[in-house]
This record gives sequence, C-alpha cells and structure tokens, in this order.
Amino acid sequence: MHLEQLSNAFGVSSVEGDVRKIIIDAAKPYTDEWRVDTMGNLFVTRNHRGKVSSSPRRVMITAHMDEVGFMISEIKSNGRLKFKPIGGFDRRVLLGKAVVVGKERVPGVIGLKPVHLLKRGEYDKVDEIDSMYIDIGANGGDGGGKVSVGDFATFATQFGYLGGQGRRRGQGLVKGKAFDNRTGCAVLLELLKGDYPVDLVAVFTVQEEIGLRGARVAAYAANPDLAFILECTAADDLPPPDEDAPEGFPRLGNGPAITVMDRSFIADRRLVDLLIAAAEAEGIPHQFKRPGIGGTDAGAVHLARAGVPSVAISVPARYIHSPVAVLDLADFWNTVKLMQAALKRLPEQEW
Repeated sequence: MHLEQLSNAFGVSSVEGDVRKIIIDAAKPYTDEWRVDTMGNLFVTRNHRGKVSSSPRRVMITAHMDEVGFMISEIKSNGRLKFKPIGGFDRRVLLGKAVVVGKERVPGVIGLKPVHLLKRGEYDKVDEIDSMYIDIGANGGDGGGKVSVGDFATFATQFGYLGGQGRRRGQGLVKGKAFDNRTGCAVLLELLKGDYPVDLVAVFTVQEEIGLRGARVAAYAANPDLAFILECTAADDLPPPDEDAPEGFPRLGNGPAITVMDRSFIADRRLVDLLIAAAEAEGIPHQFKRPGIGGTDAGAVHLARAGVPSVAISVPARYIHSPVAVLDLADFWNTVKLMQAALKRLPEQEW
C-alpha cells in the first residue's frame, strides 16, 4: 500500500510532479505502457490477459493526484507571505497550522493573533483568507531568498496510525493530509496488480480541485467505453447535534461509498447496479454517498466525446480539505476488493 508515501508528498493542483514520480515508480512493474500528457496527466495501460469471448472493453479508471493548497500572492516588506487558496477551504481550519512553501519546502505557519491580544467582538470572528499570512521567519521583502510570488504551499502534516494499530497489520484508522485524493491513487495502484478481462487505462489526473481540468483532457484522449472514478469523500459520522437528528452517511468502517448523483453528474445506473451486485455476491460492505454533495472527475469524464457511462466510488474520510483527515483502512481494502470484483464481472454486463 502506497498511501503513506502519497499522502506525505507535495502536490498542490498544477504541481503534481512529486506525486506522479511516486506513482510511475510503483506502477512500472504492472504496466504495458505509460505516458504523461502535456497537462501532466499520467496514463498507465494494462491490457487484458488471456482469452475473452469478444473484443475487450476499454475501461478508464481515474484518480486525481492534486491536493488543495495555497499560492503565494505577495511578499510583504516584513517577510510575511500573503496567499490565495487553491481549491476549497473552510477558513476556520487554517489559523495556526504548519505548512511548507515552495520548491525548497520552507517551513512556515499560518499566523493568527493570540487570544491575549483579541479585542472585544473578535472572539467569535474568523478572519477572511485575504487577511491571513504565512510566517516563514523572514525579515525582508525577498522571502528570505527562498520563496517567490507564485510558489505553492501545503500543510506539513505527516501520515500516522491512530488507535494503537501497527503498520505491520495494515489496519485501523490512519491520519494524514491529501487523502482527497491520494487514497484513490493508492487504490488504483493496487488494481494495476491484477488481471482483468478488459483493457484497463488507469489515469492519474491533475487539477481536479480547481475544476476537473485534467480529467476533461484525459477522457477525450483515452476514448473509453466506460469509466470508474476513484475518490475520497467526506464522512458524515460525527455525533448528531441532538438525539432526534438523523445519523449522517457515509460512515467510517461501513465500506466504500457508491455515488448515485453529485453536483457534477448522475451515475450510470448500470454501473451502480454492477457495483451493488458485485458487493453483495462477494460479501463486501458498501454504502452510498449522500446524493447531490460535492463533485468529482466524473463530471468531466461522462461528457467526453459522445459520452462515457461513468460511476464514482469513494473511500470515506473525516475532515477532508483540512490539515489532517482520518480514514479506516478496512474501507480502503474493501474498495480495492469491490473494484476488483466489478472489473471481473464486466464481460457479463449487458449494454
């Protein structure tokens, strides 16, 4: 499992190179061909092995490499760095968080006023992002000579295990940054190790967090018969505010979450039914993502060329798009198992 290495890697939208290198090195033993397009999307092809009754379907599976982060927009004369968000953030989670900036991974912290200096009326107020800054300990307007306007920054969080579970068993809850969507990338790497009765085109896409941009180009180039989009989605399993409130979903530990609809697409019902049938046949726990929430690369993929039947399947995680997220490795491995089972059943699916 490559989730730890992928989570720790630096890869804000449009600078996914470090992540892409990890994936290339991991995928090479299992691929028939790989290439990188002009946008930075990584295409890895694994053709079917053995005999099939007819021409094998060309199946595209995507997972985006990029993570949310920041771009340095200004260096103040006192050395502090103003920044713009890359991707969606709840600004409440930013203040006081450790980050790394630029190619040299300069350590910094998103500054905040200490409680001792707050004035009346400021206690319940969260500053706008435009009023925040990153402090890297520089004293002048040159950013200490290590940071420039246009550099990117992301959180300095390191992957780790929670709840006393050891890494040797590969189970339990883990924490880390960028689980959205290094989790999907790690699932896709596991899938590349298997043999399926289809031609598999694995595409690790770029710039999903700023508008599904890599997927739009990749789907046109891949020209698939159908597509699966691997994601990490927000778990809604925090305690309800009162006893009468409904329990949220998806929930950690309940298996992969199948999308029937989000803000970017409506899933192809044949593929949804395929995933459900495979899960039930193999005894794999599964659940559903709350309809109408969020968006994925499927929003671009399903509109490519003359249209691509598409479905998204996600590993749920708490606190995504924040400095640290939490997921259950059981959900990770059950997502791998469900996708393996679904791919092997594809030739039986009528269209």
